[in-house]
Amino acid sequence: MTIKDEAVKVRQGEELNIEAVAKFLKENIEEFLNINFKDISTNLIIEQYPGGFSNLTYLLKVGEKQMVLRRPPIGAKIKSAHDMVREFKILSAIYPVFPYCPKPLAYSEDESIMGCSFYVMEKIQGIILRKELPQGLTFSKDQARNLCEKLVDLHLDLHAIDVKAAGLDFIGKPEGYVARQVQGWSDRYRKAKTPDAPDFEAVMAWLEDKKQPDTDRPALIHNDYKFDNVLLNPEKPMEIVGVLDWEMATYGDPLMDLGSSLGYWIEKDDPSEFKIIKSMPTDIDGAMTRREIIERYGKKSGRNMDKFDFYYCFGLFRLAVIAQQIYKRFYQGFTKDKRFGQLIYAVKVLEKMALKVIDDSKL
Repeated sequence: MTIKDEAVKVRQGEELNIEAVAKFLKENIEEFLNINFKDISTNLIIEQYPGGFSNLTYLLKVGEKQMVLRRPPIGAKIKSAHDMVREFKILSAIYPVFPYCPKPLAYSEDESIMGCSFYVMEKIQGIILRKELPQGLTFSKDQARNLCEKLVDLHLDLHAIDVKAAGLDFIGKPEGYVARQVQGWSDRYRKAKTPDAPDFEAVMAWLEDKKQPDTDRPALIHNDYKFDNVLLNPEKPMEIVGVLDWEMATYGDPLMDLGSSLGYWIEKDDPSEFKIIKSMPTDIDGAMTRREIIERYGKKSGRNMDKFDFYYCFGLFRLAVIAQQIYKRFYQGFTKDKRFGQLIYAVKVLEKMALKVIDDSKL
């Protein structure tokens, strides 16, 4: 029995050319430079991580060496959401100041290798918490709360990085960030909308009307920070050892980042129809509520959280856009992954959740 996130056989239609990958490793990873190509290609094992809905993630094994390769999904047309070169450069800049991110090893823009850009990074061994706790792993109420607190505190540490000193200000422009996000995600939703999707027009209009001014304390933001993007120490599961999926990291308003994180956070007392879209065990006994997370973040950061309804509603909407973009690939036949076909239900639930925030808000 294992509680670590395990790679499995590559899904049909998402296979990689072993010889092409082996050639890339031989030419670009330092420890393979003096190894015979045949030895690499013969011993290379490629498996795939089954979780996640966006970029495709593979495990590469050559003897004892384990690496992770990331590439865009098949049929993806949203270049900005799947920019492998940008993600590699971000990891290269963040790794020296935030060692929770994986060490990047090499990247390629040569589409002759697999039809797209991609990159390779070191693998961090760890446990990933997905929809339910893995078999063999349990947390007491106190442990569940403590782990949530650590998740929030590490998010605060990330937001406290000196972006300019780290040479990371190339990744985004904080001026006008909130307005661009509202407009940009609204445009993306309208372009991704399928005939069976809700229109979200009331939500988009509210976000435009209530959008908040730029923060005077912009920060490095992850933009997909959540339990199934962090790794726990297999020997000490209460310890966070890694943060994954930096593809959407930028320089902007950290409250937008927190709002996006809480868009995923389904809690124990949420209505059953909301729990349909649960993707992480954030509803276990002892887990923090969204309100408790907001209060902890505000207290420790010194930021004003009075207008957080806007940021949370944006987080729900943004998640719906991501789900709808992925669903559209299924709708158009670019992927046969049945998980993608179910995302239309999540989009509909997220609209209900966003409308409830609006109805309850005093903004």
